[in-house]
Amino acid sequence: MVFNILPWGDIIEAMKTTFFMVSVSLFIGTILAVILAFALVLTNDGGLWENRYVFYGLNSVISLIRSLPFIILMTFIFPFTKMIVGTRIGATAALVPLVCFIVPYLARLFENSLLGVDKGIIRAAKAMGANYFQIIWYFILPEAKSSMILSITIGTISLISATAQAGTIGAGGIGDMALTYGYERMDVPVMLATIVILVVIVQSVQTLGNYFAKRARNH
Repeated sequence: MVFNILPWGDIIEAMKTTFFMVSVSLFIGTILAVILAFALVLTNDGGLWENRYVFYGLNSVISLIRSLPFIILMTFIFPFTKMIVGTRIGATAALVPLVCFIVPYLARLFENSLLGVDKGIIRAAKAMGANYFQIIWYFILPEAKSSMILSITIGTISLISATAQAGTIGAGGIGDMALTYGYERMDVPVMLATIVILVVIVQSVQTLGNYFAKRARNH
């Protein structure tokens, strides 16, 4: 049977590598993206800390990085990657470009989520005497939470796709395995197996994201 001839040891190892790259880069990227998104919203026109110089500076940098395809970004920051992790090859080295890729991507999505919060809620918070921290923590974040969860879902799926390209620097992963076995070796059973696994992973991520976003809307 085809099921029995598949290299399950390699497939499981590739899945572990993909999970490592996606989870670590998503965790770091989400924290940095939230900070950037709030910086954009708060310093924009009409924001709590309006500052056009900070806003346009951050906005320009985010737009610049987002305009670069991941494979080009990964190659361009090779020296930076080497400086941070000591190598340019492997799954650990791939974390640096993956974080650089996902931070501006998520920051823009989070910015849209935060801008979608009703301004009346912020005015009401100010009227009740809430300080800046209280407005952000108790009013803006709860209202934007559902949309931000969906943004993280989209970002996770984008990272899964990016890990396949990270295979060009020896990062491995399930996407790279599909390319290596399927395209280079023309091993159709392995290619089909990895495609099915990728589809299941992406659909699972989307389903979980939708579930938690719905829960956030109802609380």
